[in-house]
Amino acid sequence: MRKIFILAVFAVCFQSYITAQKKQITVEAIYEGEFNTEGLEVLRSMKNGRQYTVLNTNKATGAVSIDSYDYETLEKTGTLVSTANLPDISSFTSYQFSDDESKILLATEMESIFRRSTLGIFYVYDVNSKELIKVSDSKIQEPTLSSNGQKVAYVLDNNLFLMDLTTANTQQITSNGEKNRIINGVTDWVYEEEFAFVRAFEWNSDGSKIAFLRFDETNVPQFSMDVYGTEKYPSQYVFKYPKAGEENAKVSLHLYDVSSEAISNINLGESYYIPRIKWMNDANVLSVQTINRHQNHLKLQMVDARNNMVSLLLEERDAAYVDITDNLTFLADDSFIWTSEKDGWNHLYLYDSSGKLMNQITKGDWEVTNYYGYDQNEDKIYYQSTENGSINRGVYSVESNGGKKKSLAVESGKNEASFSADFTYFINTFSNIQTPPTYTLHKALTGKKLKDIKDNSTLLEKLENYKTSPKEFSTIRVNGYDLNMYMIKPLDFDPGNKYPLFMYQYSGPGSQNVSNTWMNDRDLWHQMLVSEGYIVVCVDGRGTGFKGRDFKKVTYLNLVKYETEDQIAAAKKLSELDYIDENRTGIWGWSFGGHMATNCILKGNDTFEMAIAVAPVTSWRFYDTIYTERFMRTPAENPEGYDDNSPFNYPELLKGDYLLVHGSGDDNVHVQNTMRMIEALVQANKPFDWAIYPDKNHSIKGGNTRIHLFNKLTNFVKEKL
Repeated sequence: MRKIFILAVFAVCFQSYITAQKKQITVEAIYEGEFNTEGLEVLRSMKNGRQYTVLNTNKATGAVSIDSYDYETLEKTGTLVSTANLPDISSFTSYQFSDDESKILLATEMESIFRRSTLGIFYVYDVNSKELIKVSDSKIQEPTLSSNGQKVAYVLDNNLFLMDLTTANTQQITSNGEKNRIINGVTDWVYEEEFAFVRAFEWNSDGSKIAFLRFDETNVPQFSMDVYGTEKYPSQYVFKYPKAGEENAKVSLHLYDVSSEAISNINLGESYYIPRIKWMNDANVLSVQTINRHQNHLKLQMVDARNNMVSLLLEERDAAYVDITDNLTFLADDSFIWTSEKDGWNHLYLYDSSGKLMNQITKGDWEVTNYYGYDQNEDKIYYQSTENGSINRGVYSVESNGGKKKSLAVESGKNEASFSADFTYFINTFSNIQTPPTYTLHKALTGKKLKDIKDNSTLLEKLENYKTSPKEFSTIRVNGYDLNMYMIKPLDFDPGNKYPLFMYQYSGPGSQNVSNTWMNDRDLWHQMLVSEGYIVVCVDGRGTGFKGRDFKKVTYLNLVKYETEDQIAAAKKLSELDYIDENRTGIWGWSFGGHMATNCILKGNDTFEMAIAVAPVTSWRFYDTIYTERFMRTPAENPEGYDDNSPFNYPELLKGDYLLVHGSGDDNVHVQNTMRMIEALVQANKPFDWAIYPDKNHSIKGGNTRIHLFNKLTNFVKEKL
């Protein structure tokens, strides 16, 4: 017995010795890219289905190239274009093929406007002639090639333009574009942010017509931000931003005929938002999705471009709201596949070309999370779902009648497929909490793995030298629900000790933080804190995604109320564990999560001793129409929902240590939110800490900003928790 005891003590001491020899993750290492993963950059399948292309950078020369590879052998088959042979271009960051792959659109000198929108200098490269054509001397938005590669349409100064690549002539399609008034062909701020698209024009299948949206922002209230920059006097950035309850841009649909140069106005009847337009296979038929202001009644409509007549294909209604997706796919006969939550879970449905339901393709208490496409030759629909657990993602196939479902890539973790154009192969990207992204080649019909393409084993080897601890997945029962949770404990965890609890969450509608995927930068920061003796926990409460419609939409009209209750209840329950110090409980979050952290330290002031809120919403009255009204309706309809959970209405509840952080140039969650919270706390005579990062947007990054920010957060955690 004594020998066993001595061996056990030796094993513990040896493990402690090994742990002590490992290096500590630092903020500098995280944000200087020490732990970045490698991937297949800008992966595209070629039309023949036998090759794929990737954007590569030669580490020795810096030359950027588009290289093609054979699916079957993974051998490089050629270089389509390289900056080594292009004297006018030193680099490009993305590319787009014409439908016949005879032309490649190259993006250079890119600069951000908002979250998704960019400006850049673009060139069209002719694969056969090796000729390079500059589209415009000015920086432009969203250039897109016609199907035959002969023309490119783009937006400049809020107007649509069309360049003929055979003649190099450019014509202006619209002329009424004006900043903060009229936008043609790209979206306004709120559409870009909340409907998640920028390019608001679409070529039809034969290149004869362009459908586009026009935004009239005239009556939308303006928002202004001071830009401090480096000059003697600050400037102001002014843009149209519709806050909850205010007027939105008036959006209209138009068709441009390339040959006649005529623009038609399409009457969509009573439509408030137009979140998607998509041409059918028939070059004369356009599909249009419209939704009302409450976003609970969506219509899929069909426009006949020969006579501009509009007809209804289908309608979706929900007592709360209907989500907008990109899952609409038209088959050869213009029957179509569509996703819906109407049976309580997000599933695939098949409709004929007139909009009549043919059948529900997928069923079950799980969610379709991505739709990859349809192989008409094999009658196979390929999709990703949560069938192997809500924190995992698997890749599957099924026939259009819902039969012969097959698991293709379902190892526990996240599987994400990129299919060849003819659905012969797919490249699977897999990761989980132990495995950084790996890339493997599979047969689409069977899922059989054919070859390994790339992994991040070098990163794993590097991390072996650092102190990292495993995520432990579980569920926690609070408020009548089993909520997904992960916990990270120190490597030298001793259940006889007491540890401070530091919780992280986002909690926004349909979101997910508890997932079986590889670490991001915030996970790495959590690992750093764990190595210093903290226990980090994340709980996905009510309102988060991938557990069915009812779980997600229970927070309707009361954003942050139930989510806050769940975090407080989870913290209380966790504090009952013997190894948790109930007097040292903190919480942090960013954006929606910052709102949550703020509410938790106020409404849960007997539970949380510390909170960090980065770029928080502090009143939904200050946030935009589309997002806020989707979940809350308007302030006039639901004043209590807006005010009962706005933390600057009850600053007197603050007892613990509170840190507020914001970027002054945040175009999304305006710094106004933090300033109003600060003023409320000052008038309540409550002590707190705060930091403003000049001219930084919602992501608060650039240069050394992230390093400074996370060092500040680290110091606050160490001092206050």
